[in-house]
Amino acid sequence: MSKDIRLLQGNEACALGAIYAGCDFFGGYPITPSTEVAEEMALMLPKKGGKFIQMEDEIAGIGTILGAAAAGAKAMTATSGPGFSLMMELLGYGCMAEIPCVIVNVQRGGPSTGLPTKGAQADMMQARWGTHGDHPTIALCPSSVEESFKLTVKAFNLAEKFRMPVILLLDEFIGHMREKMQMPAPGELELYTHPQPTVSPAEYTHYGDGSSVGGPYASMGSGYRFNITGLTHDQHGFPTGRSDEIQWKMDRLKDKIEKHRPELLEVDQEFMDDAEIAVFSYGGAARSAQQAIREARARGIKVGLVRPTTIWPFPDQALEEILRKVKTVIVAEISQGQLLGEIQRLNQTHTKVIPVQRYDGEMLTPNEVLNAIVEVTK
Repeated sequence: MSKDIRLLQGNEACALGAIYAGCDFFGGYPITPSTEVAEEMALMLPKKGGKFIQMEDEIAGIGTILGAAAAGAKAMTATSGPGFSLMMELLGYGCMAEIPCVIVNVQRGGPSTGLPTKGAQADMMQARWGTHGDHPTIALCPSSVEESFKLTVKAFNLAEKFRMPVILLLDEFIGHMREKMQMPAPGELELYTHPQPTVSPAEYTHYGDGSSVGGPYASMGSGYRFNITGLTHDQHGFPTGRSDEIQWKMDRLKDKIEKHRPELLEVDQEFMDDAEIAVFSYGGAARSAQQAIREARARGIKVGLVRPTTIWPFPDQALEEILRKVKTVIVAEISQGQLLGEIQRLNQTHTKVIPVQRYDGEMLTPNEVLNAIVEVTK
């Protein structure tokens, strides 16, 4: 059987992954460096019977996908930093109303309009803390074209299962990088679509405890009566001021993550069996870190790579264990220290932590990481 092998950009792979996952609605506004995602979806969705709509701005873009998802579509939007900032209020609405959707942020330099054509990894904290109030977050970070495809599929699965917006954090370097990848065959990757309720409309509660993770919930227009609002609400979706119902709702949101961390967390490790030095990195920066580690290994240096593909929830336990085992940790990132801050928070054993940062719009190079590794061994 012939293999479907293609040369793709990360952004193109993201769009193809969305189609593979069953995405049938895209609403958004073009913005560098994410525009290829929208362009590909505009080409592909109509051929699959889906809908593409270009809105007047990013606020309207996320609004359309929340509406489409509430009506039963698998929906996605794509943007970059300034547009992601505009989406924050409606992202919070999606969390409170528990609407599954996927938001792709192909990161560029900021703040403000910043560096439209250059990359960064400076939206990591915004992905977690950008909206106001207590809320859970799931954010995935690919480091290759193939992962851009597969993590897009995973993002849709998690959105459907955990009934919430899921963020895919690419960076410009991965979004515009071209690599060869073999396309998964239909059915090769697992797909998840939330089940519909089996109880009668009279018995149905849209926010019943059983619907929080993996359970059935109805779509708008399917014959089940419920309310959707951004206000704190009861099991039927109607606003409440009762203390017990408010706490129930907030615990429901928190527990989606806290009770399912092992299912959500994914950390890739390379050369860590005998490592005395660990390089923590993710996304585009991890590509340079990986090359640097291979060159260091060739020199006999015991160094390994630790690369979270789930950046939120943050893999605290796994990284704490590594911090206890190694002598030195190097944090390689394309920001002024957003990943570094999380590692320092976890570093209770006072392991030496060395930052390797670049934030001038250019890619962190393997030599910059390698030089830091060699310096540690002197």
